[in-house]
Amino acid sequence: MSSPISAPVSEALKRIKPSATIAVSQKARELQQKGEKVIGLGAGEPDFDTPDNVKNAAIKAIQDGKTKYTDVDGIPELKEAICAKFKRENGLEYKPSQVNVSPGGKPVIFNAFMATLNVGDEVVIPTPYWVSYPEMALICGATPVFAHAYAADAYKLKPEALEAAITPRTKWVLLNSPSNPSGAAYTKAELQALADVLLRHPHVWILTDDMYEHLVFDGFQFWTIAQVEPRLYERTLTMNGVSKAYSMTGWRIGYAAGPESLIKGMAKVMSQTTSNPCSVSQWAAVEALNGTQHYIKPNQELFKGRRDLVVGMLNQTEELVCPTPEGAFYVYPDCSKAMGKTTAGGKLLTNDEEFAAALLEEEKVAVVFGSAFGLGPAFRISYATSNANLEEACRRIQRFCGNLKK
Repeated sequence: MSSPISAPVSEALKRIKPSATIAVSQKARELQQKGEKVIGLGAGEPDFDTPDNVKNAAIKAIQDGKTKYTDVDGIPELKEAICAKFKRENGLEYKPSQVNVSPGGKPVIFNAFMATLNVGDEVVIPTPYWVSYPEMALICGATPVFAHAYAADAYKLKPEALEAAITPRTKWVLLNSPSNPSGAAYTKAELQALADVLLRHPHVWILTDDMYEHLVFDGFQFWTIAQVEPRLYERTLTMNGVSKAYSMTGWRIGYAAGPESLIKGMAKVMSQTTSNPCSVSQWAAVEALNGTQHYIKPNQELFKGRRDLVVGMLNQTEELVCPTPEGAFYVYPDCSKAMGKTTAGGKLLTNDEEFAAALLEEEKVAVVFGSAFGLGPAFRISYATSNANLEEACRRIQRFCGNLKK
């Protein structure tokens, strides 16, 4: 039998890596299907169901025959709902012509990058970062430049680190608050300090990923950078979506607002790639944004309790330092003190990828290693699962760390 023929591989594909977060979730599912009692803490999605009013809006859309092609970057009704949301919640005025709707948050970023980036351009990305940010810059031929934030600073970027990362080739600075993977969220004053840097560099555009806006705790007040500094409005793309706040990850609706010229460019990219987002999902998103918001606050409180449980248990472990995040549903414990130690199974730990692999093998807890997010040794835990799962997972992590030997 002849050997299979390998498909040709583009230079763009060679530049990028597979998503580490998706790989961890897939590995956990595979082990669970084999009967292993794995607790997966890799998934970045709420464990709640989509609210009934949203599901009913989708059913009605199907029954009303709203299942055809739509405008390439969103139906007018959804764009109006997005404009109303930005005005109501963020004090930002946008026209529908300034709004893009894409099939998920990730395509929003990709479409913006594809519409604007050239070979040699640079994208400044704070670390730790969501795994897809640098890969999307790379696939578009640009160079990611990393501005480091550390556990000692609660994983928030300092103005001087941003200043040092910007060069004449910088096209975009990408901000994410609350952050995936750290959960860190910027105060108004912290955003203003970053904005003051950006005002000194008028060639730089800002993409702010606000996907976790409604998942903030302890009375934290969310701000977005164009709201804090109106002088940046004309070169800011403000991105959000329905996946996290409304438990609609599988519906695949992300959106953004910004200058009309950029929005037109993004629509042009979509016209030759995805075309429109799912029509039924768009009608569901209209209801999510315009309908009742009564479940957001209870969900915040539930996630806050989970956060406190996980942070408290992890910080009882000598080898881990876990800052308390302001939002999202992640924690990002530093595991530097575990490096150089040997596990109960005889594995010498020299980096966080080995830590995560040994934790999965020996204690059946799946986490994402921190180097995938650009900053280690650390790892990401998603606490978007039940308290019972979280307590058991943290007990296993405590046991794993407690068994480490020098």
